[in-house]
Amino acid sequence: MKKNYYFSFLALFLSVSIFAQKVDFEEYDLPNGLHVILHQDNSAPVVTTSVMYHVGAKDEVKGRTGFAHFFEHLLFEGTENIPKGEFFKIVSANGGRNNANTTQDRTYYYETFPSNNLELGLWLESERMLHPVINQDGVDTQNEVVKEEKRARIDNAPYGKIIYRTGINQHIFSKHPYKNSVIGSMEDLDAAQLDEFLAFHKKFYAPNNAVLVVAGDFEKPAAKKMIQDYFGDIPKGEAIERVHIQEDPVTATKVTEYDSNIQIPIKLFIFRTPSSKDKDAYALDMVSSILTSGKSSRMYKKLVEEKKALQVLAFNDSQEDYGTYIMGALPMGETSLDDLAKEMEGEIVKLQTELISEKEYQKLQNKFENNFVNSNSGVENIASTLATNYMLKGNVHLINDELSIYRSITREDIKRVANELLNASNRVEMDYLKAKSE
Repeated sequence: MKKNYYFSFLALFLSVSIFAQKVDFEEYDLPNGLHVILHQDNSAPVVTTSVMYHVGAKDEVKGRTGFAHFFEHLLFEGTENIPKGEFFKIVSANGGRNNANTTQDRTYYYETFPSNNLELGLWLESERMLHPVINQDGVDTQNEVVKEEKRARIDNAPYGKIIYRTGINQHIFSKHPYKNSVIGSMEDLDAAQLDEFLAFHKKFYAPNNAVLVVAGDFEKPAAKKMIQDYFGDIPKGEAIERVHIQEDPVTATKVTEYDSNIQIPIKLFIFRTPSSKDKDAYALDMVSSILTSGKSSRMYKKLVEEKKALQVLAFNDSQEDYGTYIMGALPMGETSLDDLAKEMEGEIVKLQTELISEKEYQKLQNKFENNFVNSNSGVENIASTLATNYMLKGNVHLINDELSIYRSITREDIKRVANELLNASNRVEMDYLKAKSE
């Protein structure tokens, strides 16, 4: 779902990790509702311009899934002032790179240029917002692109249904639209009419449903003037009524998914967890580190070192409304999936019944402090974090304050969260097997 275009001019600057203790920023709103965040950093001659729209797969209606991801592609087709197929050429010709991605909750576009091209980045994003060309030719072109992406990343890729959640979310969500995949249904996209795409765009891709971030080497007075010039006259869109769906408790089940692309099965535990705004989501990040981060982690030592598993995983995927927590292991030798389930259950029980050691706790704190510093290194990371914190967490200051949240999590919190969220009544157990030949 990403389009990767890397250009040599920026490689040196973007590979440099800048120690980022505090990120200074300014934020304000234009009269049309566009929220603007500026982070000035003149240490390297690069600048990132990004726009995040508050629209993702969860905003789609039944029978028309895949629209948000489709627009990730479609809005590169061209505009009234950018010919079809020229968007990427303009970026590369000016020493830049760009990308876009879609989740359940939002769609994100960005360009990174040498800093003398800030105005070009702002123009490109204003063109995307105000003057996109959405016609049947573009829809047909991108429909084929999305189909090929689905084939490459999901249908024909080992463990694709796990990586892209198409084989997971449907089992952990019953009512919330998170149950649908981000890439959506190809049948839905085939059936959609042009006027439906136009209506979706009109509803969601407006300044009052977006945040613009400029991060890097620029001067604020000049940037503010350009932002006003390029975005100030874009009409405000309609007010969007967000749908808030309360999920029922998970019914403990055991399910099976099949994948013709794999040779080795995998055992998974899948839990439904709180929103990314919830402090317990941060505690779950720490649980993941305890279980599978590095060769000294618990599941690695217990399963990989003892030759019971080829690989182990545990990660927290927090989203705006809910999250999922996934634990898994690939068996080695004669180890069965049931054996792996018992081992994983044993590790959960240890977290639920015993406080982690002070040594383990200090190691966690050191690791998350290092992660925090790295996450605030480089203007692309900073731009993305600022946009995400504003749009999905409602607090831009988290870019500086999240470390204090991790520091406030105690050993007792980790034990409590393991008991409350990683229990059998809140999970789906999955056997992910190789599909049998027909």
